[in-house]
Amino acid sequence: MKGWLACAAAGAAAAAFASGCGSGNDPPPAACSDGARIVLGALQKAPGDVALENGTLISTCVRRSLDTGEIQTLGFTYLAVANTELKRMPRSDAAAVRLGFLVGAVRRGARKTNGVQLELVRRLEQVAGVGGPPGPRRAAYRRGMAAGEDHG
Repeated sequence: MKGWLACAAAGAAAAAFASGCGSGNDPPPAACSDGARIVLGALQKAPGDVALENGTLISTCVRRSLDTGEIQTLGFTYLAVANTELKRMPRSDAAAVRLGFLVGAVRRGARKTNGVQLELVRRLEQVAGVGGPPGPRRAAYRRGMAAGEDHG
């Protein structure tokens, strides 16, 4: 009986560790699944204060999306947004700032997770290319990324 109790305690400890040591088990806010159009609209304020409905931050959506379905929903949404901004970027510093902000905000949210969300970060980073976009949009992209990591 003593061995069974030790195994149960170890299993509970592993489950607590996998879910962030018992913190952050709240589901993502409803605003996190409102779709690409809503995220694109919110990003219009970048590099300023970007928030979804009810003040929800992009990083909050990433940090609180713990199950596969939630992460997939974010992935589809954020990659659609990133590709939309990528199409606009050759003509627009503002699009570069918005794309950078999205990448930075997702990085910010992923830092406070057990690592599963890092795949989303990697995929978003690849949209603009290794090192960010080429040439004249690189500075705007990096400015947006810094803002996203700071307050996204």
